Amino acid sequence: MATFDVTTNVPEFRVLHPLDDVAEKKCSSEGLGRIRMTRTVRVSLRILRGYLIVMTLMLGYHVLDLAGVLSRLR
Repeated sequence: MATFDVTTNVPEFRVLHPLDDVAEKKCSSEGLGRIRMTRTVRVSLRILRGYLIVMTLMLGYHVLDLAGVLSRLR
């Protein structure tokens, strides 16, 4: 918010902290329904889900290997 000093005609800027500002009304997502997706988007999201699952399994394997759990099973 800018105000002008009457004597110097120089703008003064006041900084307002977000916690001191008036809260804005939040948007509600109730009643919007499902999002339409094309076949390409659906396939891409399934590929991404599979990739994330594989990466998580690889991370788990690596952690178990570093912990020495897998060497005891052999």
